[in-house]
Amino acid sequence: MGQPHPPHQHHPFPPHPPHRSARSRRRAAGVRRWLTAAAGALALTVGLVAAGPQASAAGLTQVTGFGSNPGNLSMYAYVPDALPSGAPLVVALHGCTQSANDYYAHSGWPTVADRHGFAVVFPQTSSANNANNCFNWFQPGDSARDRGEALSVRQMVAEAVARYGSDPGRVYVTGLSAGGGMTANLLAAYPDVFAGGAVASGLPAACADSVGAAYTCMYSPPDRTPDQWGDLVRSAAPAGTTSWPRVAIWQGTADTTVRPANATELRDQWTDVWGIGQTPSRTDTLTGGTTRTVYDDPSGRPAVEVYSISGMAHGLAVDPGSGAEQCGATGAYYLDTICSSHHTARFWGLDGDGDGGGEEPGPLPAPTGLAVTGTTATSVTLGWNAVPGATSYAVLRGGTRIATTASTGHTDTGLASGSTYRYTVTAVDAAGTAGPPSSAVAATTTGFTPTCHTANNYEHTVAGRAYAEGGRAYARGSGQPMGLWNTFTTHTLQQTSPGHYVLADSGCPV
Repeated sequence: MGQPHPPHQHHPFPPHPPHRSARSRRRAAGVRRWLTAAAGALALTVGLVAAGPQASAAGLTQVTGFGSNPGNLSMYAYVPDALPSGAPLVVALHGCTQSANDYYAHSGWPTVADRHGFAVVFPQTSSANNANNCFNWFQPGDSARDRGEALSVRQMVAEAVARYGSDPGRVYVTGLSAGGGMTANLLAAYPDVFAGGAVASGLPAACADSVGAAYTCMYSPPDRTPDQWGDLVRSAAPAGTTSWPRVAIWQGTADTTVRPANATELRDQWTDVWGIGQTPSRTDTLTGGTTRTVYDDPSGRPAVEVYSISGMAHGLAVDPGSGAEQCGATGAYYLDTICSSHHTARFWGLDGDGDGGGEEPGPLPAPTGLAVTGTTATSVTLGWNAVPGATSYAVLRGGTRIATTASTGHTDTGLASGSTYRYTVTAVDAAGTAGPPSSAVAATTTGFTPTCHTANNYEHTVAGRAYAEGGRAYARGSGQPMGLWNTFTTHTLQQTSPGHYVLADSGCPV
């Protein structure tokens, strides 16, 4: 990650997030206005929201009466002419101060929908929800499962599936900036609804739960471990979830509104959820200065892809033109580099032969009952149920195969004490073809070596050892107050257990 810019007297943003009063709607709206203005997030100029060229006679249509709509959103849809039943469905979320029509006109999704045959739903928020028309990705009451704006989007999906005959097994969601942050939260909250997602210049799921935390996430996201990021998704999803959406991450390297470090944390989060580790399966170069890094699942299908666009600032990547891989229209925060909508659809497999297809897993089912049966300071022992027809089993740690065994158990040795590892198992047939992976399990080796860290409160927060709330810092885990969240207050924190820190200014024996 790049070096963060700590808040100080000459920085263009306030040194501390202001306190948010829940009792004053006017003050809350003002805080939200500050958040977006201070972040420079998607302030459109006059005359840049004119409709772009349409690829068919179909147009953007408002849909009303789609549910109880607790999030007070509006639903708009684009449906190509003569769309057959059983087609995919894409949900596309605009950024701050934008609208459904603006995203429809510039993002390129209508063009891609016409090429490959699917409907697109464009949710729209308003100043009644947020002073700058941002989706409230940083408010748990709007971004958690079956709450607020998130539930309104879920109701739009149900309406579109019923109205257009869309395939409920091929529903996808994407969004820009604040819409990208909401996209990540929707993927975490509804993995049973969305088969895939794409986060453009956005934030990791559950990165923020307040205005102050949103500021931190945008400029210097917490440097959590992949497992910590993954746990935030797992805790947001329904209990027992075993199937996860495939996620594309789009980020410009020159983005100063949502820092590129967010793409790294997003990558860590979703590769951990998939249990595939952070070692790329392959990397290639696309047009527009774009580098694509692919992370395959154990069956060889891309589960996570990161698209890094050299020199691109904050916005959505588009590539106006009539070529087979072109789409979109330039405008404020629609930047002429590469058609992200085309490549995202291809990743999801909406073109019929894209990266979303990949190599299919073998015919054997995923092993069930994977469990941790024992741990020591340096080892983890696993067991699982037998799969009829399996000649062996592949054991994967963090997505990397570490062993092949004919039995239904394995002991992984040589591990670090007090550390957490994530495992999956696949069944292998007589031809040597691995089936789909089992549900992942986490195992923590015994023992823990305390560590001490001396830094200012801002640095502690950036490193994930503390969190900011109302302009003050608190030790993560213990919640002990540390004073003002700034670069001038220094403390020593001792990590006494994974993710748990206590103040140790008087001494930190280790």
